[in-house]
Amino acid sequence: MNLHPHLKVCGLTKTEQIQELIGMKADFLGFIFYEKSPRYVLNHLGLQDIANIEHSGKTGVFVNEEIDQIVEIAEKAHLNYIQLHGDENQDFTIELRKKLSPEIKIIKVIRIGHDAAENRNKIQQIINSPLSTLNYLLFDTDSKAFGGTGKQFDWIVLNAFKIPLPYFLSGGISEENIENIKFLHQKPFALDINSKFEIEPGNKDIDRIKRFQSILHKKESQRDELL
Repeated sequence: MNLHPHLKVCGLTKTEQIQELIGMKADFLGFIFYEKSPRYVLNHLGLQDIANIEHSGKTGVFVNEEIDQIVEIAEKAHLNYIQLHGDENQDFTIELRKKLSPEIKIIKVIRIGHDAAENRNKIQQIINSPLSTLNYLLFDTDSKAFGGTGKQFDWIVLNAFKIPLPYFLSGGISEENIENIKFLHQKPFALDINSKFEIEPGNKDIDRIKRFQSILHKKESQRDELL
């Protein structure tokens, strides 16, 4: 079990901030390829700019995009991970897996809303389906805008399930609630931060991310001392 969750910073648009995060050893860099998002990366960076970034955790976020478009962007931008944040079903992921380079891993998002029964049904459906095309799950707060709400869902809903894949935890994660991860029976593989750590959409507060990262490392050291 991974005691120290990895860190993913999503919604990146600025080259200098990306380089700072690389220097901080952020594990995943998230680029949003969804035109309706205020963090739509192609309004700021070209595919070649992203391809030139030397990092093994470049993650492209897509919402109900055409499979061939995802594959083309993944190849041109040299992405390492594909995050499906829309309503993509199992047939979609099967077809995407066939066309993607086998080295590229797939993350499927499960959006958690306010309806407890609906949330349980969503999670159960994913868990009960064949997962051979997926590498990770990601749990995020549901929104009409597909992410970036800065709001936390009820993490405790996850305790009702044995999650069969490593998962990312997203949705309003901050210094104020990070301590609540201790209540999760199955700890997240990675924490996904975005809008809580911004000055404005796409413009990250690097100093705040550094402070958050130092909290994670401090907790890791404390756990190591107890082992």
